[in-house]
Amino acid sequence: MAVNHEPIVKRCRALGIDPAVLGYEKKSNRNPGADKRKKTSDYGLQLKEKQKLKFIYGVLETQFANYYDMAAKQEGMTGENLLRLLERRLDNVIFRMGMAKTRKEARQLVRHNHFLVNGKKVNIPSILVRVGDTVTVAETSKDSEKFKALAEIMNSRISPKWLEVDKQNATAKVVALPQRDDIEYPVEEQLVVELYSK
Repeated sequence: MAVNHEPIVKRCRALGIDPAVLGYEKKSNRNPGADKRKKTSDYGLQLKEKQKLKFIYGVLETQFANYYDMAAKQEGMTGENLLRLLERRLDNVIFRMGMAKTRKEARQLVRHNHFLVNGKKVNIPSILVRVGDTVTVAETSKDSEKFKALAEIMNSRISPKWLEVDKQNATAKVVALPQRDDIEYPVEEQLVVELYSK
């Protein structure tokens, strides 16, 4: 698998993303994306929005293109469908419920069999949860020092309304599909649609 070794904060600044969106603390007062030295073309703007989404969710090019194809085949607005698919990834759900500091950490935890979906162990971070699915921490993992530390993050993180989080038992139930207003970071998904429509 391809790995991007560019510093997270530097990449965030280039894409105009607040590091907090990824679960990282912002260590500088510099405005992300403020260093605009030259006018960007329409293509450049469209490409930047695609790179932003890929970076936030940790998805590679082929996988992202597959999500776009899925979104285009669904009813409704393709851009919103794309965001909904990305939000439904298991690693994102675990990040959103507060059981990982970052989506990258959530992916690692899933690969190491620390989570169950509907009572079954899963180790594929990219599976898409559905309405009614329940995500829980595996019993063998709950008492580990790692998850005791993560419980503090869970208590401090505000979960989106499409997730019903039981912080006491470290579980989350998908009660609805993610909506556009659940996306708290600035993204112009229509530019991604325009890029793929060429």
